[in-house]
Parts: sequence; structure tokens; C-alpha cells
Amino acid sequence: MLPRGFAAEGVDCGIRLTGMNATLAEVGEFPIIDRITKGLVRGPGVSVGPGDDAAVVSVDGSLVVSTDVMNENVHFRMDWCSPSDVGRRCIAAGVGDIEAMGAIPTAVVVALSLPSITEVSWIDKFMEGVTSECEAANVCLVGGDLSSASMISVAVTAMGETRGRSVIHRGGAQAGDLIAYKGRLGWASAGLAVLSRGFRSPRAVVSAYQVPKVAYGAGIEAARNGASSLIDTSDGLVADLGHIARRSSVIMDLDSKALPIAEPLAAVAQATGKNPMEFLLAGGEDHALVGTFSLGQVPQSWTVIGRVEPLTGRDPGVYLDGEQWVGERGWTHF
Repeated sequence: MLPRGFAAEGVDCGIRLTGMNATLAEVGEFPIIDRITKGLVRGPGVSVGPGDDAAVVSVDGSLVVSTDVMNENVHFRMDWCSPSDVGRRCIAAGVGDIEAMGAIPTAVVVALSLPSITEVSWIDKFMEGVTSECEAANVCLVGGDLSSASMISVAVTAMGETRGRSVIHRGGAQAGDLIAYKGRLGWASAGLAVLSRGFRSPRAVVSAYQVPKVAYGAGIEAARNGASSLIDTSDGLVADLGHIARRSSVIMDLDSKALPIAEPLAAVAQATGKNPMEFLLAGGEDHALVGTFSLGQVPQSWTVIGRVEPLTGRDPGVYLDGEQWVGERGWTHF
């Protein structure tokens, strides 16, 4: 049930909260909600804001909706990520899915479950991260929920609008299309490898794991250039391109020479004894967008990394230099 008063939204998502050593149990649910929603400004598309059971938001075209859940010790660790990092990560993951439909992200709803012993200062810093990433993604917080739990869990529902355009599905790739991406590949995975071994450098990859650098706006850019399919690489390039391959009944053939290994990734691979290509192909959580385009339609800021091929007797899948990839494939929950 949505607590009364937590339907809120803001043009600039400007939540600025001060520190507090008291715990949630000591302060109580509704004062915390008031603390979170204080100062939110109603956006132009919002007809009902704070103080009711739900927000009411108008959209231009079709409404595009996606939900992501992040759980403590599954998607993040408190000794690896600050509260602000957690806030930014959860918004990035949610908005990335809207981008992957070729839609324009507009709003998010955040449901936060916490142990009662959590200090209010943790929520303050978490909301600072939410605010920062909402501003980067040009979306507004329009509601949420607050609940007790034994571990921290964050569920983000992200919304977007099509503004008269068709959404981009996973099943539209055609033989002869070029495969291209925008964003970063493998950086968060390299950061995870470093953190898992108790280190904090190279700092560039650790930061990439803590806060993904999402190419906001890439989704509508792909749509305007006629992308035939599109996906967010949250689970890894091979895993996510595999979804397009199966839905489109094609082969996604990647060119290893088009996947240059950045120096920080090479350094981590050497230090950990890993194949650096596995960071690029199997590493998730960078939230790069990867899609397929007709020849001559790839946006200038995107990088071409392969071509869509017909099945010709093969099963749909992801290949590297003409050979089916048999290494790590990416993240799975179960």
C-alpha cells in the first residue's frame, strides 16, 4: 500500500536533506516520508502530487513502464557502495530499460525497504544519489513506498513516453543490419573483479561499478535513426544480444577487432588472470545500449561492432569472428 503523502514529483527532482543520527524506528514512517518529499515541485505533466494516495501523470503517446529491483548483497554491498551510489545505481538501471525501448524517460517511482535500525542519514545520502541521477537522466521522482525489511531493497519503476514514435522491440533485427553500441562495455565488470579481491584500483573501473555512466538520450537517438532492435546491456553483451538473436531468429556476429580493450580493463585482466575479452562480452551493469541498424543509419556517436547474419542452418545466438562464443555469457539470477 502506498503511504499517504509519498506521491510526489519534481521538475528538478531537488531533494536536499540534512544528516540525522536517529534510526528509522526512532523517527517513524511518516516523518521520514515528509523528509523525503519536502521541497518537491510539481512537474508540468503532473495533475496530482504530494498528499494523496498516488500521483497522476499525463504522457505524450504510449506509456512505457519497466521495474527493476536491487537487493543488498545481491546487486550491491554496503562496503563497496555508498548510500549515494546505491541511489544512483538503481535509477540508472531503471531508466536504462526505458532508453532501450527507444522511448523518452520521464518519471520514476522508488520503493525502499530498510531495516528499522537504519540511520536517517543513510536515507539522506541515498536520496542525494537518487536526485543526482534523476537530474542526469532528466526524469522526476513521482512517488514511492517505504517499508521495513531485514535487508535493504530498492525497487524502481521507470516510466517513459513515445511521443508518437513506435517502440523498438528485440525482435526486429534483420540479416545485413549492423550491430552498434553507445556507452561503455566491461568497465563495471572489471570494477567488480577488483572489489571482489579486496582492492580499490584502478579507480576508473571501481567507479564504473559503483555508479554506471549511462548514455542518456541514446534511446531516442537510436529511434530517430531507425534502429531495428535495441537492448540495455545490464546482464552482459553476449547475454543481452542473445535475447535479440533469439527473438529475431538471427546470428549476431561480433568483430573482435571492433572491441578494443581499454587500458584499465587490460590491467585488471592481467592482475586477475582473466581474459580481458570476457569483461567486454560477459560483463554487465554498464547499461550501454546496443542495437541493430540498416547500413548507413548508424548514429555518428555509436560504435559498430558486428553484423547480423542469417541462420543458414544454425541456432540463433552470438558469435565472435564467425565462431560461436563459448566463454562466460553474463549475469543470471538463478
